[in-house]
Amino acid sequence: MRHDVIDIEGKKTKDVELSDKIFSLKPNNTVIQSILEYQINNFKSRTAKTKQRNEITGSTSKIYAQKGTGGARHSSRKAPIFVGGGIAHGPKGKGYRLKKINKKVKVIGLKQLLSQKKNVNSLYIMEDFTKEIKKTKIFYDFLEKNKLRNSLFISDKVSKDNIIKSARNIPNIKVINQDKANVYDILKFKNLIFTISSFKYLQERLMK
Repeated sequence: MRHDVIDIEGKKTKDVELSDKIFSLKPNNTVIQSILEYQINNFKSRTAKTKQRNEITGSTSKIYAQKGTGGARHSSRKAPIFVGGGIAHGPKGKGYRLKKINKKVKVIGLKQLLSQKKNVNSLYIMEDFTKEIKKTKIFYDFLEKNKLRNSLFISDKVSKDNIIKSARNIPNIKVINQDKANVYDILKFKNLIFTISSFKYLQERLMK
């Protein structure tokens, strides 16, 4: 299948071939959800740390006799039920690891989302930005004209350097490198915009 390539004026300049192995897939919500949860959970630094009872400084001697006191039996003050004791089932800092996602599953999920964006007409491919766009208004007018206010730009390095200054102050617009394409960002934004170089790069990478 073919897809139009547009310029900064929103006019078609040519078209590009879309691979059926990527853009004809049916989304699997279970796969996409598992990848999304993995990404969201890994955004967290996981640096919170509480001390277990074996990490508390203090005496390990028995508090009082096992029998004859009329109270419950206890071992030491380090037990989680005492103030100043260890914390039961608390966060363990960097030692806490989330489940991993297979690389092949990540690729499949990315392909399925790209196919979905194509099916709902939210996929756009633009010519590379060979010249710097110095004014935010020029970029803003392009977005307004083509109803692309809520968009993720996946760009090659040269194009990103040329548009980042004009795009960074516009709300609901994000520009990322072509090798940083991910499920979370694609789902977060309504529209997905590639520069033609970044599109060819990603399509070739996903086809391997």
